[in-house]
Amino acid sequence: MSFVFLLISIAVLILLITWLKINPFIAFLISSIVAGILLGIPLELLAGSIQKGIGSLLGDLVIIIVMGAMLGKLVAESGAAQRISDVLMGIFGIKNVTWAMMLTGLVVGIPLFYNVGFVLLVPLVFTVSYQYKLPAVYVGIPLLAALSVTHGFLPPHPSPAALVAQFGANMGLTLVYGLFIAVPTIIIAGPFFAKFLKKIEAKPLATFQAKPKAESELPGTFNSFFSALFPVFLLIGTTILSLQLSEGHALFPLIKFIGDPGMVMLISILLATYTLGIRMKFKTEALMDIYVVATKDIAMILLIIAGAGALKEVLMASGVSKEIADALQGWDVHPLILAWTITAIIRVAVGSATVAGLTTAGIIAPMVGMGHVDPNLLVLSIGAGSLMFSHFNDGGFWLYKEYFNLSVKDTILSWSLMETIVAVVGLLGVLVLDIFI
Repeated sequence: MSFVFLLISIAVLILLITWLKINPFIAFLISSIVAGILLGIPLELLAGSIQKGIGSLLGDLVIIIVMGAMLGKLVAESGAAQRISDVLMGIFGIKNVTWAMMLTGLVVGIPLFYNVGFVLLVPLVFTVSYQYKLPAVYVGIPLLAALSVTHGFLPPHPSPAALVAQFGANMGLTLVYGLFIAVPTIIIAGPFFAKFLKKIEAKPLATFQAKPKAESELPGTFNSFFSALFPVFLLIGTTILSLQLSEGHALFPLIKFIGDPGMVMLISILLATYTLGIRMKFKTEALMDIYVVATKDIAMILLIIAGAGALKEVLMASGVSKEIADALQGWDVHPLILAWTITAIIRVAVGSATVAGLTTAGIIAPMVGMGHVDPNLLVLSIGAGSLMFSHFNDGGFWLYKEYFNLSVKDTILSWSLMETIVAVVGLLGVLVLDIFI
């Protein structure tokens, strides 16, 4: 019965947004209340669950998204994004723009958390789209597919790294297997799928659409790439150092602090303020105005993501994800398919890839101990399932929709289908790899 109540709650959310045209943040709050009542959460605890969901998700993301928006706005206004796009187009050509975006997303996405990568690279997508008169969705989906795959499949991202530890898998081997599967998955969900999205009309946020500058006004190539990608370099460096140093080393706490995604973005915006701002003759007041505008433009995005966090917390507090997982545990199917299926259903129901993956891990773990499945492939199978059909209860859905300024329908036809392709092709890749291992 819980699953029926879950479907009713999601239906309420969809109807509020698509039929009644209610603001998504308000719609999330209403549907969270409906879900909590139907699923039996005591009324005196329901408000607390909603507040906890909002606070926990914003606590993880607000620094990253706000600082990322500021950095993205500066990268656009300074001309750095234009310089980067010019270099990429010079290498790949306009005909191969989707491949250029895919490669950028893959390289940057391996060390960078998804939300950081999104807010960092989306301005580049919009700049290329604006400068070369190409559809923004067509340009952006290959890059976002790469970011999504690296987030779900490859350690050191949180969910796959946690699964590696829980299953006793080998981090390096999982990464190698993951790359074998990730590359063809990204190609299919990125450049190939993007060919069908050229007619989707997007109106990206104006804050990231800086007008083209004269060549003499652009920052240098090194400065542009270094400033825009400094978060990547910093995160790679701190990750390597944290793996080399023991927890008892005097520098270990400092490295972990600097390597936190929020601190990475703060340090990066301070650096870019000088390299792309003051050094390029921007006045401090003008730079601060740029940051204020960037923050205003993403305020509603933060609220919508917060609303998704409220619904997610209510569903978690009700125990519905655990009920769904337990109901599927007795299925007589291949362990890799079973793990993928359980994860995919929880992902669609709850909205969180990480929650879906870690919930499934607790159910599937005994199979590893019995030697029924390769633990490295199990990590990848769960990772693929955790990306299945992102929709209304996923913060990533709204992040994409609001940044690209799309309708709900076009968001589903592009973003949700791309995520589904990633999940299905990823599973097929795992099963093919299982034949040879």
